[in-house]
Amino acid sequence: MARRKIIAGNWKMNMTPSEAVELVNTLKPLVVTDDADVVFCVPAIDIIPAMEAAKGTNIQIGAENMYYEEKGAYTGEISPGMLTDAGVKYVIIGHSERREYFAETDETVNKKVLKAFEHEITPIICCGESLTQREQGITIDWIRQQIKIAFLNVTAAQAATAVVAYEPIWAIGTGKTATTEQAQEVCKAIRDCIAEIYDEATAEAIRIQYGGSVNAATAPELFGQPDIDGGLVGGASLKPDFGKIVNYK
Repeated sequence: MARRKIIAGNWKMNMTPSEAVELVNTLKPLVVTDDADVVFCVPAIDIIPAMEAAKGTNIQIGAENMYYEEKGAYTGEISPGMLTDAGVKYVIIGHSERREYFAETDETVNKKVLKAFEHEITPIICCGESLTQREQGITIDWIRQQIKIAFLNVTAAQAATAVVAYEPIWAIGTGKTATTEQAQEVCKAIRDCIAEIYDEATAEAIRIQYGGSVNAATAPELFGQPDIDGGLVGGASLKPDFGKIVNYK
């Protein structure tokens, strides 16, 4: 069974609510496709207006983060219930920027993943290595550890619906892209790891994205790889070029 591609934009800390509406309206006609799921993961304050602007289109609105408690004294956090009530179906979990700047760990990523599944939100689980780790030759070991902890206590049925985003940290926002071979190698290693944890069927079902300076020029070759099922796109998702990435063929 061929896996359906999923191409998600990660807006990061960009776009005011009014700018978000303008961007959705600009991109609407450019990202029309029957061949892929298209998701815009936007800042929390933009979710409602972006959702309104995207009504009736093929665009789904996702969140960039979520807390692992239902409610309570967690000032500044967003709960899974808040997201589902707003109509959110996807959430990015464990992005390298969250890990680096906000002290997220493999363990907190796992808690968030479990909570997302509990609320039937599809997690886009991020993993990736630093330049030092790649140079030391520990990329695959590092990624396997991130995956194994992220999927702790996740059932095979849940895992099959998850999305994993492999983003080499050294290629995020730097203009550097992993070679197609490097990207495919790690995405295959992720799929192999899922097969070890669960089984071949689960590994075949899970969708694995590549992220890290994806653009209209690099998308066709990257997305053509057997283990790459789309992309998590940063800066390019804020521009009309995102339409070319979605319609990469």
